[in-house]
Amino acid sequence: MILLTFNILDIEAKAKNSAQISDDDRLKITVDNTKAILRILDIHDTKATFFIEVSIVEKLHNLIKAISGRGHEIAFYNKNSSLHEIEEVKKNIQECFGKQIRGIRQKDLKLPQESLKLLEFNYVSNIDNANILFPFKRLKRDTEITEEDGLSIVPESISPYSQLPYNDFVFQILPMKYYQNMVFETLKNDEFVLIYLNSWQFTDFKTYPFDIPFYRSFSSGKKMEDKLNDLLTWINEKEMATSRMKDYIF
Repeated sequence: MILLTFNILDIEAKAKNSAQISDDDRLKITVDNTKAILRILDIHDTKATFFIEVSIVEKLHNLIKAISGRGHEIAFYNKNSSLHEIEEVKKNIQECFGKQIRGIRQKDLKLPQESLKLLEFNYVSNIDNANILFPFKRLKRDTEITEEDGLSIVPESISPYSQLPYNDFVFQILPMKYYQNMVFETLKNDEFVLIYLNSWQFTDFKTYPFDIPFYRSFSSGKKMEDKLNDLLTWINEKEMATSRMKDYIF
């Protein structure tokens, strides 16, 4: 099974040469990038899980409606929000859209699992930092879903052969043929492959003067759209199964 997921969050990078990029502009970039992702998923009739950063959820009601209306799962990505803030946003979104938010993803700040369970989350999908040296620091680890404190803990996927993780950076830099082989070989060994990408990777950095490392601008923007399209085309040609996170876990 392939679990395709997207982290919907504003790009944090500063602007180059004293240029100004407002919070509203950053949010618009996030919305436009997410709409590009949705168009590609629509073409391939593929469902995914969208982890939306908690601090911008309330500003994205129209986008959430578009995501949910296409049959995708809405989950939360917590960057630095408190338990109280998460609880309030979760309550508001569930009341507004009539759908339970089951999953949460964390990276730098990891809140206690027992507290997340009290907020009625059903699963946690934590991820690690990804940079240019990150793939070389990985060690083999368990890739099976476990139950802890009443929550399903979904680990990051890692290739049992190359030892490369399936994070946003690896997808961006690897040639698609190599990445496809990695997915194919991993599914021979593991029950699922969890793939995640960030919405900001679909930004056209020639249009928006963000100050980001060269290796992060590589294959970004339209090239990322093409890469995602190529991956989904290959998945469908090989008749590989895909699933939203909540459907697979429960």
